[in-house]
Amino acid sequence: MIPLLISNGIADPGAKISKGKGVRYVPIYDGRENDVTKMGLTVVNGQAFTRSAESPQNRIKERLAYLPDHVTNELPMRWEFVGDIVILKLQESAERYRKEIGEAYAGELNARTVCADVGAVSGELRKPNIEMIFGDNAESVRLENGIRYKFDVTKIMFASGNTDERNRMSHLDCKNEVVIDMFAGIGYFTLPIAKFTGPARVIACEKNPDSFYYLQENIHMNGVENIVTPILGDNRDLDIKGADRIIMGYVQRTSEFLRKAKEMIRPGGTIHYHDTFYVNEYQERLNSIFGETFGPNGYEIVNIREVKSFAPSVSHYVADVIVL
Repeated sequence: MIPLLISNGIADPGAKISKGKGVRYVPIYDGRENDVTKMGLTVVNGQAFTRSAESPQNRIKERLAYLPDHVTNELPMRWEFVGDIVILKLQESAERYRKEIGEAYAGELNARTVCADVGAVSGELRKPNIEMIFGDNAESVRLENGIRYKFDVTKIMFASGNTDERNRMSHLDCKNEVVIDMFAGIGYFTLPIAKFTGPARVIACEKNPDSFYYLQENIHMNGVENIVTPILGDNRDLDIKGADRIIMGYVQRTSEFLRKAKEMIRPGGTIHYHDTFYVNEYQERLNSIFGETFGPNGYEIVNIREVKSFAPSVSHYVADVIVL
């Protein structure tokens, strides 16, 4: 009934909808009282407040106050913006009301598209499980530290928790270096290195065709096409020797690719190795992994940083390692 009142121009969508005992109080425009009574509803006098002074969380709940209580009580009060796209997590109770929920979030957050994160990333290509519930275009551009990242949020996972590491890459000294990004994605590390650190060449390898499409788009969008060579395929098929620096921005299975990095790096070169470890054993595990591949005296770990929490007692780390 509330959506009908709003669509017919009877209810004021800019005023506060409140709850009473078993009823909803919906502010209406002056002069529409007769229209309300003809619909079998009761008009009462009361004070209405504009919605602009309220938090978006409250405005969303009020806008969806006509939904069952078990749905409104589980509405997400946090979300992620990707440009003008909103991504939120919905509970199973909201499944049949996705359209109404998407429209409400779009209206209150001024979003072009609303997407629901309905599951974890999956597979070797780390594809997200995200569906549009409002709008018709899931492609957006994210501006971060002077880099523009274009991607489709339903096809590409964008790790917002890696922002500091992407920024750190933009401050490296890679002057005249040959850099290989073994897991380039849409250019997460390739782009800041190419644009800000002065390399002679960046070879960006990506296996996922969707990610590779946006990698090419982002190379041109950021004006680094004369520096970056994008390659679609498995990095284990690369035939490159003597690289000065290798980025291994993958997690959980990264060690499987370390021997390939060894083939491509020159003595004195640097590997930026990403992986996940229990917080009390990351140093031991890194030494074990690199010792097995390079020998106990074939490498030096010069820096280890925690990128972000990954799971209970597990974190994502990056190690800067010089090959001796």
